[in-house]
Amino acid sequence: MKTLLMLLGLSLVLCICAQKVQADPVVFTATLTGPAEQPPNMSPGVGFAIVTFDPTAHTLRVQVIFGNLLAPVTVAHIHAPTAVAFAGTAGVATAVPTFPGFPTMTFGVYDMTFNTLMAATYNPAFVTMQGGTLESAEAALFSFMLEGRSYFNIHSSAFPGGEIRGFLQPIPEPATLFMLGAGIGGLAFKLKRRRSINPKS
Repeated sequence: MKTLLMLLGLSLVLCICAQKVQADPVVFTATLTGPAEQPPNMSPGVGFAIVTFDPTAHTLRVQVIFGNLLAPVTVAHIHAPTAVAFAGTAGVATAVPTFPGFPTMTFGVYDMTFNTLMAATYNPAFVTMQGGTLESAEAALFSFMLEGRSYFNIHSSAFPGGEIRGFLQPIPEPATLFMLGAGIGGLAFKLKRRRSINPKS
């Protein structure tokens, strides 16, 4: 299990390295933990999300690795906007009830690219609240992510309101690849350490 997670994490980094470098896409990352939830919890679960938003190509790529959840995933999505940056809660902005194909286990990896001008990418309530058009929803979500007013949340049957979450933050170039590699490497190390302390988990 631990070796698999480390290999999957490294695979994510290699996928990002293989992408064509462009000026328009913005890469956002979030470290997902229980203490970052609202209210905080003591889940041993950890995760790392990479969300690449390209407003020119109208794409949203969502990459996530997670593990050690106390119960299987029920739903996962991006919430926005919070009233203030990096605090509070918000409604679901992306596809409901969950990102299509998101793993429903206590660990997993996810990689999917969405068209930000397609209705299925969003919660219909979010589109309505942002002016009623897909263009306005796209612009609003991008703005909220840049402002630190959006977070990635993974809910489970043990924590219906959310087991692990993290606020999305833009990563400036040229530090992107270093930070992504460090984040995924740190997650793999945490998972390995927790497994060695409690091999039955």
